[in-house]
Amino acid sequence: MNLFSKMVERDYEQLVVCQDNESGLKAIIAIHDTTLGPALGGTRMWNYDSEEAAFEDVLRLSRGMTYKNAAAGLNLGGGKAVIIGDARKDKNEAMFRAFGRYIQGLNGRYITAEDVGTTVEDMDTIHEETDYVTGISQAFGASGNPSPVTAYGVYVGMKAAARAGLGSEDFAGKTIAVQGVGNVAYQLCNYLHEDGAHLIVTDIHKPSVDRAVEDFGAKAVETEDIYSVNADVFAPCALGGVINDDTLGKLKASVIAGAANNQLQDDAHGEKLKEMGIAYAPDYVINAGGVINVADELNGYNRDRAFKKVEGIYDNVWRVFEIAKEENISTHAAADRMAEQRIAQMRQSRGTFLRNEHHILSRR
Repeated sequence: MNLFSKMVERDYEQLVVCQDNESGLKAIIAIHDTTLGPALGGTRMWNYDSEEAAFEDVLRLSRGMTYKNAAAGLNLGGGKAVIIGDARKDKNEAMFRAFGRYIQGLNGRYITAEDVGTTVEDMDTIHEETDYVTGISQAFGASGNPSPVTAYGVYVGMKAAARAGLGSEDFAGKTIAVQGVGNVAYQLCNYLHEDGAHLIVTDIHKPSVDRAVEDFGAKAVETEDIYSVNADVFAPCALGGVINDDTLGKLKASVIAGAANNQLQDDAHGEKLKEMGIAYAPDYVINAGGVINVADELNGYNRDRAFKKVEGIYDNVWRVFEIAKEENISTHAAADRMAEQRIAQMRQSRGTFLRNEHHILSRR
């Protein structure tokens, strides 16, 4: 991999490679863009097949956070970190303390949070070395588990998508096919069940399916069957890349709106959804509740205020559909445009300010 070419191609600002021999820490911090503010994004711990795969992942994820934070209206840039290792057996206190010192060394350019393979407890350990961490325990005055807030954001965003694709945001009597019933999706199912929706669920973890069947009267199907069920809304809440050449032809839903990251295997699949007339709520817009929640910690966490901000996801999703209609583009492209326009406006505003400052100083 030619790292500098990769960074220039997508205009990444900084890569930090972190190593601590005694604890076994091998980590990478990627800062994509800080135009809107310091880079906020979680730390993922994963047993990558190669170091190159880890670099690829952290670059992709950090750029995604730039778009997510911009589309959510946050004054934050995009960054991400990965720790190479098996989260089930390689973790130790010294590793996360060492990692926290690397974050502290960036002096606020990067703020971390939990992600796949890391927990609130891990964030507490990082917090021993730096204040530039969110998602720590509620005992520290923080937000704790972000899943309920993420689920609420997906729920209100799904309402906007249903309004666009079904002509109504009322879920009573509607059928929602939910792929994956983890912490976020379970909370989402609860909201939908309370609204009178019929739920069809699947998950590779059978106890999660059984819980949804028992608590919400959901119908369980095999993992490969979830795409082809008769449903009004398909909610991907598990793996990424589930909208692809193999699954597009099976889909019967009019709306796609779910919590999973990177739902499209490729940008071309967003264009295909437009051709098929399926109303797709871009993942990084609809699932931004978690990052909105942890970002609120930066101002001293207030749960009611955080939920109020998350309600804005409805307007953000609806705005994406408006842009797509106005410009006759896919919602995937519309979301990117919305985020890029906000970043460009701030960059232009900063440039004007700096030019004015230079003009004033040059006259002295």
